[in-house]
Amino acid sequence: MDISVVIPLLNEADSLNELHDWIAQVMQSNRFSYELLFIDDGSTDASWEVITQLSKKNPNVKGIQFLQNYGKSQALNAGFKQVKGSVIITMDADLQDSPDEIPGLYQMITTHNFDLVSGWKKKRYDSKIRKNLPSKLFNWAARKTSGLSLHDFNCGLKAYKLEVVKNIDVYGEMHRYIPVLAKHQGFGKIAEKEVQHQARKYGETKFGMSRFTNGFLDLLTIWFITKFGKRPMHLFGLLGSLMFFIGFLAASYIGVLKLYKLYNGFKTILVTDNPWFYIALATMILGTQLFLAGFIGELILRGKQTENRYQIKDVI
Repeated sequence: MDISVVIPLLNEADSLNELHDWIAQVMQSNRFSYELLFIDDGSTDASWEVITQLSKKNPNVKGIQFLQNYGKSQALNAGFKQVKGSVIITMDADLQDSPDEIPGLYQMITTHNFDLVSGWKKKRYDSKIRKNLPSKLFNWAARKTSGLSLHDFNCGLKAYKLEVVKNIDVYGEMHRYIPVLAKHQGFGKIAEKEVQHQARKYGETKFGMSRFTNGFLDLLTIWFITKFGKRPMHLFGLLGSLMFFIGFLAASYIGVLKLYKLYNGFKTILVTDNPWFYIALATMILGTQLFLAGFIGELILRGKQTENRYQIKDVI
């Protein structure tokens, strides 16, 4: 199979028929063998009914229905587990991503041997305040922390080799940073393609302030995972040991100074009346806690078990 198209969606019933017909036309005109996988992320409209009807009309259409809304990352992760095409294309269901970009993305993967190609919506039709400015800020921060020179990390239109999607774990809201996850797993041939962005035709954007704050928290998380995800002791253990050592030296200095003054008959105060004693003690305690955090992190990594992060209600 040439291409698997993975489309996560939430309450996009109005656009699904048009999107399906557009994708089918592109596939047929380019003679691609394909599968079209819709992941219904707990829609409350008629999205699943539309997907069911499309699967009856087109045997290439498949669907996964979540029991409730778990988020785009969980939807993509479920889709990646099911796909079989040699090239995987992801896109949004709101018709803002153009299926006409699929042949170009496919060629970049197959001809130029890229592991991942991320779309770049250079000209956008979103609200500048609600989405454009936050996206620019996210992308700037992601470039600085990841070392990837991409303009649009969060573009839903991307292409992957099959082995890429089978070796990355998309969780939380990490779909924004899939190129970073791929790089972390050793897939370094990552490119960018300028793609057409279209104005939303149906429904309303799902973007909100919670995504703004969650995006930055996820960026910090992925930075930590990239740097120390497999060796948390290297961060917490180092910081903990350093803080404990500084606190120990400070406490030792206070104790030695007290003994020196007593021995030479100088006026002195109780160690417990010295505020620096409590600062040194707190530093030693914090250092011990950081060290233990790194140690526990190492134990968790070694005993890591697969979590059931979503429940599937139906599959077609």
